[in-house]
Amino acid sequence: MNERILVVDDDKEIVRLLRSYLEKAGYVVQIAHDGNTALHALRREQPDLLLLDLMLPDQDGWTITRTIRSDQQLADTLIIMITARVEDTDKILGLELGADDYITKPFNPREVMARVRALLRRSHKVVPTARTLGVGDLRLDADRRQVTVDSVRIELTPTEFSLLQTLMDSPGYVFSRSELMEQALGYSYDGMDRTLDSHIKNLRRKIESDPRSPRYVETVYGIGYRLSENGQ
Repeated sequence: MNERILVVDDDKEIVRLLRSYLEKAGYVVQIAHDGNTALHALRREQPDLLLLDLMLPDQDGWTITRTIRSDQQLADTLIIMITARVEDTDKILGLELGADDYITKPFNPREVMARVRALLRRSHKVVPTARTLGVGDLRLDADRRQVTVDSVRIELTPTEFSLLQTLMDSPGYVFSRSELMEQALGYSYDGMDRTLDSHIKNLRRKIESDPRSPRYVETVYGIGYRLSENGQ
């Protein structure tokens, strides 16, 4: 079955452009021009991926992202924010609320397609049955896509899960930022450092008892990140 993508933007020309490229690539495309319509479509159709404009007439993209991540039925939806706001604080806020990626207007439609393909490919990656990874009290069940800390289940976004799984596949190995993005998400490009750091910050907030002094995901200054081999 072809993947379903919901495009949400009040600019009808942008929607037309994205819909054209996505449908040519074989995706099933749905559209919405405001937040309320988007949320109704999300709950009714449960698309695989959401292309979400940050500034909408009724609700902003941050509010919609927060709603999606707090809804158990929608929480696994992949979200790419599309924004005309170029300030880092706006982008980082979107990532901290659970967006998987962001694209700044004006954009190249081919870049959007590359990001969409990479996120969907990563979300459908086949993993061995019942493969469980563990360090200290941290456990990751790759088959069930579940993470627990001290037997308590932790809800992660798809991007956070993929980053953690990549780190846990090679405990003690130091990943550069670009290497971690490439292996976990399927792509890397200039300017992604702040994006990755935001995802790691979110991940630590969820799995670490003290995110300022992490036991699991360690920073290797000047290089990138690694997973502690013993969780101490």
